[in-house]
Amino acid sequence: MTTINPIDALIAEKGVLLADGATGTNLFAMGLPAGEAPEILNETAPETIAKLHQGFVDAGADIILTNSFGGTRHRLKLHHAQDRVFALNKTAAEIARSVADKAGRKVIVAGSVGPTGELLIPLGALSYDDAVEAFAEQIEGLKAGGAEVAWIETMSAPDEIRAAAEAAIRVGLPYTYTGSFDTAGRTMMGLLPKDIHAVADGLAVAPLGVGANCGVGASDILASLLDMTEAKPDATVIVKGNCGIPEFRGTEIHYSGTPELMSDYVRLAIDAGARIVGGCCGTSFAHLAAMRKALDVHKRDVRPTVETIIERIGPLRNKAASANVSETAEGRRERRRSRA
Repeated sequence: MTTINPIDALIAEKGVLLADGATGTNLFAMGLPAGEAPEILNETAPETIAKLHQGFVDAGADIILTNSFGGTRHRLKLHHAQDRVFALNKTAAEIARSVADKAGRKVIVAGSVGPTGELLIPLGALSYDDAVEAFAEQIEGLKAGGAEVAWIETMSAPDEIRAAAEAAIRVGLPYTYTGSFDTAGRTMMGLLPKDIHAVADGLAVAPLGVGANCGVGASDILASLLDMTEAKPDATVIVKGNCGIPEFRGTEIHYSGTPELMSDYVRLAIDAGARIVGGCCGTSFAHLAAMRKALDVHKRDVRPTVETIIERIGPLRNKAASANVSETAEGRRERRRSRA
């Protein structure tokens, strides 16, 4: 099956692409009540969703993600909208498409596809085939609305990634996928960053890019990025990290990342080999605008170490990763002592 590859074409033109920032965080700031499905806003408040996309395009995004992260029937049934999968996803893509088309430059519309929220057999009740069907139903709507890529994100289980990828192939959309390495340096279901590339092995169509998003902070996702690019240096690797660390202030969640920190995150991501860099939770229009400026002037430099990342961005929040860094540093000190 032949599919159009908009990502490689834009990378050939620009070198590194900037993906957009947070959807949920910014929608909450725009008035989305807690507990409500963002996808419903595609129908009830399309102007709000268009404003979200426009803010990221104005900030310099090359890729915008549709407001469809929870767009499978399994997630939408929590809001009694499981029978509106196609319509909600189609509308999500149409809104993003309308913003991208008037940008005056190439902006890729990527259809956000998040996890179903169900566990696949044998850990849960969802069969692989049913997962493929659910993702295909969603991606059909995204394609009909004008999405150019299925952007499979925040995944934990390799089988669920494959199911979403197989659905994209069936529908005829190119796809990318990213995992969330938020559990001792792995995804919740045990996938290591270095193994992300092999998840789609054997499928009829290869992904346009793979990588990481969300997780536990910018330092940790950059450490994961080093593992991914070391494992396959020529791959198109995506990194879309949270804006610092979330912290409660009263009843509200705030993210610690400043525009300056996220700018340095961009520079380190480029140096570590990422070809697509963006922000996840907490990343505002102002953060993304600063990231655009950093990307435009930065020339790829020496590949960073984990120690360099910690020094510039802050400590790892992942205990296993932190222990690994300590062991590595101690090993280097021991070797230096033995040579003395």
